[in-house]
Amino acid sequence: MSNKNHWEKIYIEKKPNEVSWTQEVPDTSINFFNSFNLDKSSPIIDIGGGESRFVDYLIENGFNNISILDISENAINRVKERLGKNSKRINWIITDINDFNPKIKYSFWHDRALFHFLTEKKQIKRYTEIVNSYARNFLVGTFSKLGPSKCSGLDIRQYDKNSLEKLFCFGNLIMKECEYINHVTPFKTIQNFIFCSFSSKSTFEH
Repeated sequence: MSNKNHWEKIYIEKKPNEVSWTQEVPDTSINFFNSFNLDKSSPIIDIGGGESRFVDYLIENGFNNISILDISENAINRVKERLGKNSKRINWIITDINDFNPKIKYSFWHDRALFHFLTEKKQIKRYTEIVNSYARNFLVGTFSKLGPSKCSGLDIRQYDKNSLEKLFCFGNLIMKECEYINHVTPFKTIQNFIFCSFSSKSTFEH
């Protein structure tokens, strides 16, 4: 089964309370995002947005240049239905992250729980290069070394602060801060994540 077929099937068969990554309020992402103090018109992208409620927060707080990327059209259709008329304010991108070719630089690139699904070195290299080229500020939330070794039946990669810094801080990005978070799933199990934020060198200096 291809990656796309896998995720389309998940978002047909599973409700939000039946998948481990669901958060009613994405507090960690919100707190990191607020630390960047971005203008309301800043271009923002949520990578692997799925049914995340991070977009709800952005809309409610007046941000008006939002893109959401996901491989699953079913996931995006479910978010559109949830957002109603506000869905017309979003730039929807249905593609595999491995095929994504950004056209602009984003003031904030948000990735909660997509990066750890990239398990091949060439995929990881391409992703880190794109982030360095197209993100002024970047937040990644991924499984830590204490987190699961699989998710949604797929193999993943685990990370710590040093490995994330080594992967992303080779070009334009500087690591700002990292935090380990215990995510409580809808099934009341615990998954340990690491969230790390980065800024471009020019942004960081200012």
